Order: sequence, then structure tokens, then C-alpha cells
Amino acid sequence: MNIHGTPTRTIRPLPGRGGVEIIDQTLLPHLLAFRILHTLEDVAEAIAIMQVRGAPLIGATAAYGVALALAEDASESRLEYACGRLLATRPTAVNLRWALERMHDCLAPLPATQRQEAAWAEAAALCDGDVMLNQSIGRHGMELIRWRHELSPRTVNIMTHCNAGWLATVDWGTALAPVYAAFDTGIPVHVWVSETRPRNQGAALTAWELAQHGVPHTVVADNAAGHLMQHGQVDLVIVGADRAASNGDVANKVGTYLKALAAHDNGVPFYVAVPGPTIDWRLADGSGIPIEERPASEVTHIQGEAEAGNVMSVRLTPVQSVAANPAFDVTPARLITGLITERGVCPATRQGLTNLHSEAGASDSRTA
Repeated sequence: MNIHGTPTRTIRPLPGRGGVEIIDQTLLPHLLAFRILHTLEDVAEAIAIMQVRGAPLIGATAAYGVALALAEDASESRLEYACGRLLATRPTAVNLRWALERMHDCLAPLPATQRQEAAWAEAAALCDGDVMLNQSIGRHGMELIRWRHELSPRTVNIMTHCNAGWLATVDWGTALAPVYAAFDTGIPVHVWVSETRPRNQGAALTAWELAQHGVPHTVVADNAAGHLMQHGQVDLVIVGADRAASNGDVANKVGTYLKALAAHDNGVPFYVAVPGPTIDWRLADGSGIPIEERPASEVTHIQGEAEAGNVMSVRLTPVQSVAANPAFDVTPARLITGLITERGVCPATRQGLTNLHSEAGASDSRTA
């Protein structure tokens, strides 16, 4: 997608394989800065502190982390350590496990002398595959937007939550891929961007990337979502996912469940964009999805740009108040109109998913 009119990916290897360049998303939207990851520990830190975030991008970054880890030592023990170290960084997004298992399955059978070359090639292939998956999600999801526009020839108002755009993937995004595809083909769209407390990925990241691409949008407080739906100002909701269970239950950024409830109550279609690697075939339902508890400081403090142009953090709460910070919630399949996958749109059911992923439905996420 575009940064100042220039097509850009969120992650790219440097020439000579001396490192991997990422966008430091903790500084957006106030500062666009790139960081070079040189080592396994650099990658683990970038994932843990959310310099990279979004399930697909976490997986892609971890794949390159394995390649960097094998730069000087490509032994079996080093490969095992790298995969274990990266897997421990964040628990909810299943793409992390999927990417590490893909890298391990590719590299473990090879002689140590071949692993480094193969690791860089496999990580690059994983990234290219992510782009193709997201482009396909965009094409299938765009047809939902086109249908809504043809039903009533006016601007289609789409609500999203958190950031499931190209900043959350290698390129295109998941939930926003249909928006970009529709916008690029001339369908008039407008996006309601919920701020997504406590880290404000909607206000900071989704709004920034939509502005870069020229897509009309409005930032609203999270709690305004139900009001907008009640007053007919939302045509459909499209959100992303960090993990989908095999029955169609979906974990996404905390607050997604509340939007699904409001959409259900107001008859607003609620779709979830789910690429194949985000489906956890090992889980029968969403009750088994681990929910990450992040630092309380993300709730008690907020980061913003002061009038002088300095980015600073300020406290919101009384010093003596404690805070809890569950980072995700689970939306049950019964509240989901459909899942937008790279293979089409399907009901949020085990049968719906296995109809599109018959080769994976009887297996696990290694084949998803």
C-alpha cells in the first residue's frame, strides 16, 4: 500500500541479509520511523512491545527472526531455541505458531549447511504468500461492499475495529483489504474507525493508513459504535482476527464482541476477515483461545503528541487505582454473519470453514 504515494511493505529484508527493516508502529501516527532488526532478540523484542503487531505480520516477522537466528549457528539446537523463544512473545495470535511450525518443518530435515539459505527463502515465500492471501480476501470482501452499493447507490459506510489493514500484515491487510479494493475500483466508501482503547490502534494506525491511501474515514470513540448502528449509519462491520477456532468463534482485539452484539441487535451484517493461517484447527471452539493480559500501564496511560510536537505519555487514572488489560475477546460464531477468507465468504461454522479448507479441516494448523 502507499506511504506518501509510494507502494510500501511493512517488512523487508535488507540487501546482503544483514537484517530486516520494519516500521516502528509504536511511533505512528506522529512519526514514521523504520527500525532494523539484526538479531533474534531484536525480533522477539519488536513483537513483544508491538513495534510490529497484527497476527499475519507477527508471523512474518517471526519467520525472519528464525533466519536471523541461524546466521552464525544453524544447528538443530539453535533452530529449536529460536522457535521456542519467538513462540513465547505473544500468546493469542495463532499465525505466530503457524509461521514457526512452517519454518521448523522446512528447516529441520535439512543439513545445517543448507539451513541459512533455506530460512531466508522460506521467510520470503511466507511473506509473498501473505500478500496473495490478503489480495484474495480483498477481492471476495469487495463483492459484499459492491452488493451493498448496488442495493442502494450511495456511499457504503463500513465500521472496523482495531487495525486489520496493511500495517497488520505484509501488505493489503485483512479487514481493510476489501475496503481498499472497493475504493480502488471506484465504489464510494466511508470507514468508521473506532479508536480501540487502550492502545488506540484504530485512531493511530487505521486512520493513518486510510489517510495515506486517500480513503474517507471518521474516527469515533469505541462507545459510539452502538449509537451509529442504531441510527442507520453503518451498512456493515468488517473486523480482523487473531485466531479463529474451527467452529467459527473468533478472537480479536478487545471490544470486538461488543460491536458484534450491537450489530446483531440492529441487524447490521458483521463479517470477520480470516486468512487460512489464522484458523486454529486444533481448537473446537473459542473457549480454548488464550487471552493475552498486557501491562496495566497501557490502560492507565496514553501516548499522544503535545502542541510543541513532542510525543509523550500522560497518566489518565489516579495513582492508587489498579487496572486490568485483557487484550482480546472472543466473539461467538452465532453473532458473525460470515467469514471472509482467501477462498471465499462462508458461514461462521465448522462446515462452512471445512467446505473451503477441506484439506485442513481434519488436520491442524500446520496444514491450514
